[in-house]
Amino acid sequence: MKRNLLIFLVGTVAIAAPNTSPVTFNKEVLPILQKNCQECHRPGEAGPMSLLTYNEVRPWSKAIKAAVVNKKMPPWFADEGSVHFAKDRRLSTADITTLTAWVDGGAPEGDPKDKPAPVTFTDGWNIKPDMIVEMPQDFHVPAKGAIKYQNILVKANFPEDTWVVAAEVRPGNPSVVHHVRLDVREPGSGWMDDAVPGVAYATDDEVGRRNGAGENLLGKYNPGLGAQDFSMGGAAKFIPKGSDIVFSMHYTPNGKETTDRTKVGLVFAKKPPESRYITLNPSANNLTIPPGDSNAEVVHEVTVTAANAQLVYVQPHMHLRGKDYELRVIYPTQETQTIFKGKFNFDWQQGFELEKPIPLPPGTRLVGISHFDNSANNPYNPDPSKEVVNGEQTWEEMSAVFLGVLIPRETDPQKVTKRSGPSLLKRVPGVAGPTLSSVALPQSAQPK
Repeated sequence: MKRNLLIFLVGTVAIAAPNTSPVTFNKEVLPILQKNCQECHRPGEAGPMSLLTYNEVRPWSKAIKAAVVNKKMPPWFADEGSVHFAKDRRLSTADITTLTAWVDGGAPEGDPKDKPAPVTFTDGWNIKPDMIVEMPQDFHVPAKGAIKYQNILVKANFPEDTWVVAAEVRPGNPSVVHHVRLDVREPGSGWMDDAVPGVAYATDDEVGRRNGAGENLLGKYNPGLGAQDFSMGGAAKFIPKGSDIVFSMHYTPNGKETTDRTKVGLVFAKKPPESRYITLNPSANNLTIPPGDSNAEVVHEVTVTAANAQLVYVQPHMHLRGKDYELRVIYPTQETQTIFKGKFNFDWQQGFELEKPIPLPPGTRLVGISHFDNSANNPYNPDPSKEVVNGEQTWEEMSAVFLGVLIPRETDPQKVTKRSGPSLLKRVPGVAGPTLSSVALPQSAQPK
């Protein structure tokens, strides 16, 4: 009898009672939103709604469930691979299960005592800038119509050589600013010499045309991109004494006349950096996308010519027909490695910082592979009946990538890579490409 009673008691203790407590906003959901969503989903940021409080989140609960189950949010477009990226935004399976259970359970608020402390965001900035450079006057954005890219020279007049470890571009009016590019205009570059500071010039006129002389990409803004950090490996970006900044602006009217005055915040290095961070922008200037082609392939290639270069960052760039992008590295040993592969989303142009730098010995080839949907099935396609060529306007296309690269401080950034392979070919009207068939692939990378 005693032996049977002991077995019964042991069995009773071993069976854990199921947890029937409902998932609540305050205890389980809010911490997930704080960690993964609120950076963008708060007033003044890229997210279309604020997700700071229960009253703000509750009306969107079903939409949140659908977005996380389908893995549309948080946005993350890099496929799984051998290369790992820092600051991975993807939700864990446990977090998705928690959010789903909360919505399915009626989205209760829960006990206010369970709420974590609010996340403190710096007012207007995600960094603490040492210097702020702002457009000196408003740009008028009409209610509708296409606006050509605008270049605006701002006299920053850096009094001495300056090293920058972080930059954050803050659009004055995010509803009409699609993206921003900031270039350092070094003394003697000749670019926009005739420009009146603060006046906007279209990129296709004589004053505003980008001529490539002395360009030094300082920072960017895209929806969801956030502040850029250049400090990996003790690096920083360099701004020579006497430089100015050119704001290259892409505006998209939203149906109402409005204005914008964008600015950039800079964080200075506290000591001389160990290496220089530069941003390369290889692209397929010779691309052709035939009308109606639902999967047009375009490739571009550059070869590394400098010693001791290291890849630390990848950000694909295409326009409204862009489907996906892949970056392959072909080393001098003929070993091939896929660094990045993923879908492209024009509304969320993300950058991906590598967890560890990847050395790029001289002779290494960087091959970018893009696919485009120029068919009528693409709802964002401006005109599927037209052949598309390279251009900065949204209705044109780009097969490009921004690459963060670390180089020795004494290396000339203009001599880190050179165009090679398919990027040297002439454009062929009516024929998609150049395509991967024009790339000299190692035998091990040939299709089987």
